[in-house]
This record gives sequence, structure tokens and C-alpha cells, in this order.
Amino acid sequence: MKAVRFVETGRPPEIVELATPTPGPGQVLLKIAGAGVCHSDLHVLDEDMGMKGPFTLGHENAGWIAGVGGGVDGWKEGDPVAVYGPWGCGRCRTCQSSAENYCENHASIPTFGGGLGSDGGMAEYMIVPSPRLLVPLHGLDPVQAAPLSDAALTPYHAIKAALPLLTPDATVLVVGIGGLGHMALQILQALTPATVIAADIDDEKLAHAKQLGARHTINTRDGQAAAEAISAIAGARGITVALDFVGAQPTVDLCAGVVGRNSRLTVVGLGGGTVQYAANRPPYGCQVTIPYWGSRTELMEVIALAASGRIRAHTEVFKLDQAVEVYQRLREGKINGRAVLVP
Repeated sequence: MKAVRFVETGRPPEIVELATPTPGPGQVLLKIAGAGVCHSDLHVLDEDMGMKGPFTLGHENAGWIAGVGGGVDGWKEGDPVAVYGPWGCGRCRTCQSSAENYCENHASIPTFGGGLGSDGGMAEYMIVPSPRLLVPLHGLDPVQAAPLSDAALTPYHAIKAALPLLTPDATVLVVGIGGLGHMALQILQALTPATVIAADIDDEKLAHAKQLGARHTINTRDGQAAAEAISAIAGARGITVALDFVGAQPTVDLCAGVVGRNSRLTVVGLGGGTVQYAANRPPYGCQVTIPYWGSRTELMEVIALAASGRIRAHTEVFKLDQAVEVYQRLREGKINGRAVLVP
């Protein structure tokens, strides 16, 4: 079978031929329908994140069950499923509560999940180590559903935690209208009555944000002007919840400068920025959170939102052979929504 492989840090991904895997006891073989192309993959390719290659990339995956190993019950060949991405130990307290994204034993596990240390879904087939990591798709197209396992789950997790603050008189700022940001806008529309401001440096992405229901859009190329415009919209209360899906220093500083008291500053993006603390900056009562992915039950909730038609990933579909080109387009900011590779 064909697969897109991470070899080592600093090298581009390679497209190679591998033997089709066979599921062992307790494992599931998945025939891949689609694998999302995430900006996090660029960090894996470019930075030393402690992941040893080679392994197959792709941590946003959906497809059909193609076979099961001994001891696997309740699933049959042909069932359409999404794969829960962060693989924990499955035994600790947080894993038992479905929050494998916060596994207590993460430091002793040699992989973060499929496509993140273990073989992922940018291939024709993928081994899922346990059926607990599968979520039924309830009629969704697996190609369209693949990005939901990260691009929707990660903002859903962040927004769900902030819901008590997102009242009708609140203003929420979404910075970075890419794969995660465009899903965050839809999730906010589905779950909250708050006023939504979308911010980005790309006017095309801001136009997309308007189509997705953002009340206001702000271009942030001029950081000072953007901060003044955002503050004028938010008023004396300031931004109640800021969701930074970029995480670079300019966006972190922007969010810290516009949130009000009793607010929430959530940094999701991996852009290398640092939240600087001084008295009343961020303001008193501001919670600073660094969420990671989401829980298995939250993925079920995301799938339910999508199945009801309230959220939908905007996808650009490419063949597996185009993976290197797609990663370059992602580097250049030329992907609108989420790219999905199909075998």
C-alpha cells in the first residue's frame, strides 16, 4: 500500500510502498477514506519534538473497518468510523474518564498517537490499537468527517470549557481562521449567543469568516490598529474569551491586550509565543488556558453536531500522491479550511 512517511526532522515527507498491515489481538484495521492535513504536521516535520521516525503521518482520520483482531467485539467490517487521535495509556484516571488527551502516563508512552509517533492515516490502511479509539460517524461522509477529529474537536474542547462566560452580552475573539479557526466559528454559532469577532492577516479568510457567521472581522497586520478596533467593539468589558489558534507572539500579545477582567485567554496554536505576565496584564480575573485536543466523549459530541448539520469542515480534497505539494501549500497559507488526502 502507499503511505506518506515522516523519516526524520528537517526532511520532507516521503511517499513509499508498504505492506498492508494485519490487525493483532485487540486491534482494528481501518481502510482509510480521508486523512486531514494539519499545521501540527509541519511542527513534526520541521522541529525536534522527540518523535522518532519513520512512521506514517496523519492524525485526523476516518474510514471503514476492514478487519478486527481477536477479542474485538461490537464492530464489523464496513462500519464507518472516525479515529480518536490522542492515544493515552487507557488505564489512568483521566483516560478512564475518556480524557486521553491528558493521560497521566503520557511521559512514559513512546507515541502521541497515530501520525504522531505511531503509523497514522495517510495511507490506504491503518492499524488502530484499540476499539475504544473509534467513534461511529452516524451517516457522515468519512472524507468530510476526517478533520472533525482534530480541527473541530480541539476548538470544541476549548469552547466548551469557556461556555459559562459566553453569555449573550459577551464578546469572543477568534484569531486565525484556518483549519481550527473556521470550525471554532461554527461551534460558537451552534453553542453560544455571544458576539463573535474573527481576526486574521488574510482578507480571503476573513471573508470566509463572515460567511460562517462572524459578526465582525478584523485584519491584524497592523497590530495596534487591530487592538483598537477590537476594543472599540468589545467596549468597557473587553473581550470575554479570546481563542488564539495561531499562538505566535504578535497574536498572543494582541489577545492579552484586549481581554477584560474576569475573562479567558486560550492559546491553542503552536506558534511559539509566550504569555507575558505583569500586574493587571492580562487583567485581574483572567484565566490563561493551554488546552490540548479533546476527550473521546467530546469527539462523540462533535460528530453529533456535524451529523445534525450545525457544523461542517470546509475541505479541499487531494490524492495521497500530492502530499508533498499539499504540505507546501499549507506552509504558504494557501489552504482554505482543511486539506484532506484520500488514498
